[in-house]
Amino acid sequence: MEWEGPGRCGRPGRSGREEAGPESGESGRGRPVNVRSEASRSEASRSEDGRSEDDAGPRGAGSRGAPRRQPTRETAARTYPRALPVVPVRARGLTVEDAAGRRYLDCSSGSGALALGHNHPVVLEAIRRVLDSGAPLHAMGLTTPVEDAFVTELLRTLPPRLSAHARVRFCGPGGTDPVDTAVALARASTGRAPVVTVTGTHHRAAAEACCPADVGEPPAGVLLEPVRGADGVLTVPDAWLRDLRRITAERSVPLIADETETGVGRTGAFWAVDHSGVTPDVLILSKAIGGSLPLAAVVHHDALDGHDALDDRFDGHRYDSDGHRAGFARHRAGASGAATFRGNQLALAAGAATLAHVREQRLAEHAATLGGRILSRLRDLAAEFACVADVRGRGLMIGMELAPPDGALDGTSAAADRPRTGSELAAAVQRECLHRGLIVDLTGPARNVVRLLPPLIVTEEQTSAVLDRLADAVQAVDRRRDGHAPPHRAHVPH
Repeated sequence: MEWEGPGRCGRPGRSGREEAGPESGESGRGRPVNVRSEASRSEASRSEDGRSEDDAGPRGAGSRGAPRRQPTRETAARTYPRALPVVPVRARGLTVEDAAGRRYLDCSSGSGALALGHNHPVVLEAIRRVLDSGAPLHAMGLTTPVEDAFVTELLRTLPPRLSAHARVRFCGPGGTDPVDTAVALARASTGRAPVVTVTGTHHRAAAEACCPADVGEPPAGVLLEPVRGADGVLTVPDAWLRDLRRITAERSVPLIADETETGVGRTGAFWAVDHSGVTPDVLILSKAIGGSLPLAAVVHHDALDGHDALDDRFDGHRYDSDGHRAGFARHRAGASGAATFRGNQLALAAGAATLAHVREQRLAEHAATLGGRILSRLRDLAAEFACVADVRGRGLMIGMELAPPDGALDGTSAAADRPRTGSELAAAVQRECLHRGLIVDLTGPARNVVRLLPPLIVTEEQTSAVLDRLADAVQAVDRRRDGHAPPHRAHVPH
């Protein structure tokens, strides 16, 4: 079957033939991935002059032979290619096609960067408009109509109490740049250095410990992720976050929310802090705000804790209570956000189109609805298979934790075909998913959590296909772990 060009996507919930592909029908369970015949693949891999694709281009560049060449050209720190040996050549929506013609349902979404999936029409249209206009593609953060349109759309989506006083600071698209920028801003505003990062338990004593009232000077800020994706998809409870907001406000400590992965509708609200009704002083934004292209920004209140506007106070120095310069701020050089590649024009255009589409099509609500359905199905799976230890998440940001029922610890050796530890079980599930045409990610300190991050445009039909393939993968791994058909805890019919 030939690949069709990108077309308009239907509203959420409609059958998406152009995204699901023929292999992702109503159930998709137990079906092989779509593989073209060897003859057709061989013919397709020939270029017009008769050379094979592996021989085309400089140094034999081509898609089919890429997995063999890249280990000799790139560093060993290529974790994704090792876990997911896929060479994508075309993609649209939820579907990725590799060099061999196989199609996969992609539930990693570029680690959350693809809110609208691959090559969404509104994103492509926005990028083409900039390319066709002759506008500069790189403007070093200068004000442009494209940047103005992005900021206008971003302000529409922010919590009202932040939007009315918001300042947007673009920074480098690297993973740590926006965090460094937010920390530097808080330090420059308060004149204090320590920043508390929330990573532990969530009870009142822990909230108090972030900003102790009886131990000298309070911190410069408190930094947290509303859902900690890298830690295994752990959600900060709404009530606890409200307590923390009250305590930080009482003690004049800026609250910094890192929405790098949770933003733009991912958790079932436009921003994850919206679930609790909390308005932070600083928002760290990246990934989905660029509409699949690299973009990062820090949004902050124009005046924190009674100080002057952050933009006026932040020049790389610390200030005393009278506003006099008191030495250099305790942050690394460049943390002001003055990075070369901030505010890329194509990313700004793609990001503005993405923000508007998510808002206008109410995709956050769609994520909440389908996310609830996925969690319910995975909890049934946890009741059925002993190796599924926990299921958690919010919206379309979901984690399924794998653990051995016999209590074996990660690091215990096991035969290659008999996974016994949580990390081995999760890796085995990921491999079985890939064999069934499903791409999932692993996360958590022990990498024993299978993470689902489907794009917000995923349909109900595609969701069923994803869940069926994942259930088959878990069943295959659980059977192999015991060496026979597993004794199920309790089968819960769907």
